[in-house]
Parts: sequence; C-alpha cells; structure tokens
Amino acid sequence: MGLGRMGSAIAGRVADAGYDLVVWNRTPGREGDLTSRGATAAGSVDEACSGRDVAMTMLADDGALREVALGEGGIRAALAPGGIHVCMGTHGVGVVGELARAHADAGQVLVAAPVLGRPDVAAAGGLGIVAAGPAAAVDRIRPLLAAIGRHTFDAGERPESATAIKLANNFALGCAIETMAEAFALVRKYDVDPAVFQEVLAGGLFAAPAYKVYGQIIVEQDYDRVGFTTRLALKDIDLTLAAAGAATVPLPSGSVLRDRLLAAMAQGDAERDWAVLGREQARASGL
Repeated sequence: MGLGRMGSAIAGRVADAGYDLVVWNRTPGREGDLTSRGATAAGSVDEACSGRDVAMTMLADDGALREVALGEGGIRAALAPGGIHVCMGTHGVGVVGELARAHADAGQVLVAAPVLGRPDVAAAGGLGIVAAGPAAAVDRIRPLLAAIGRHTFDAGERPESATAIKLANNFALGCAIETMAEAFALVRKYDVDPAVFQEVLAGGLFAAPAYKVYGQIIVEQDYDRVGFTTRLALKDIDLTLAAAGAATVPLPSGSVLRDRLLAAMAQGDAERDWAVLGREQARASGL
C-alpha cells in the first residue's frame, strides 16, 4: 500500500519473487505495471488486507500512515489477528509506537522496516532494510525482506528502534549532501571543474555511494533526476529534530540543514531531488 517511486519499486520486487501480491494506492492509476507482473489491484485498504498474512506500507508521511493504518476500514480493522503490518516508510517515533500498541491490541504485530537507498536501487534489489519488532514476526517475514533488499539489519524488538536508525541515517546523509554542496561551491569559485573535484571525492577518502551518487548529481546539476524530493527530506529532518528534542539530543547541524531545505523549497525546488542543495549553495555563493 503506497505506490510512489519507492513503493512501486518494492512491490515490483515482491511480484517478481512470485508472492501472491495485492496492491493499493490512495490515488488510483499507478497499478498498471504491477498488475502486468501478476499483482492484483485492490479498490480499498479493506480489500487489500482481506485474506492477507502481511500488509506492507510505503507511505509519504505520518498523516497518511495514520489514515491508512488506523482509520475507518484501515489496516488495523481489516487485517486478521496474527497478521503483520510491515511499515517501510520513514515516520516519526511517536506514530510508530502508537501503531505498535494499536496492532497489539488487535492481536496483530507491527514490524518497522524502513529502507536505505533510492528507488533505482530498490528496483535492482539493492536496498538495505532496518527491521525491528517481535523476533518471531521478523523471522517470519525474513524471506520477503530478502526478496526486496540486499541486507536486513536487525534493530531489536521495539519498532521505534528501526525508526530512530532510519532518521539518524537520513540526518547523516543530508548533512553529507549539504557539506558537498558547500565544497563544490568553494572549488567553483577558484575555477575548478566540478567534475574534477567529484573525481577526487569519489576516488579518494569519500569513495562511498552517497558521495558518488549525490556528488555526480551536483556536478551535472541534474536535480530533476529525482530519487528523494526536497519536500520529503524536510519532512524527515523535522521528524529527526522532533525525536532528538524528545530525547534531549542537540543536533546543531540539523538546524542548518533544515534551513537550507526550506530555502530551496522557497526557490521552487520542493519536488526536485534533495541534492538541489548544491544549487541552493551555489546561489548563496553568487554562482
């Protein structure tokens, strides 16, 4: 349930693995490719959950998750006792805890399983998956997770633990993109070809996928090659700062990153890839 860029890619992996898959999206019309690969399209959450052992969600924000999971005719009402809700989106620790309690009261189980990677990585089966929930439930869905991603990281029995890891991961990645944006602007001021600096980063101490992928987007200024939008990045950073506040953890870099994302959105870049921080820094640098 939830057929955006990431949800569609994950559902495609499930379909191709031969599972009996039903798909549903709040906005109809995104099921075509999946039905041609063997999935069945449902007209409602209730229909999607009927007779299912596992309900998977990849939803954009906490409001959508509450509506789909806890609303009238939602997952909690429709999934049979013993069923597992696998929540794969990036959400707040509060709503994940709320869902875990609600599912437990209904005799169901919540497993939080947020993913690490962009939609193209998901389509290729290369996602990392951070899974947390009752051990028996995580073990039960492990073959399903193996069909979706390259590796499952076990984060313990509390679903909120997986959520905290995902938020911290996105926070670190966002700060890395912001740092790259600043570094690229600096070398450009000295007439350095950005592609040369990218070669230095990607072939040296920063030879990691994040620097290779996002650095190349900044070099090419290909911000319409969207894997993760600026709007969604702001949502995740807000969730991260909220979690940090609740735990009394200062995140000074998080405030800088949030302001940069807001500035990019004010310039009309809300639906572009969040690597557009490179453009925002270039503007600030007079480039």
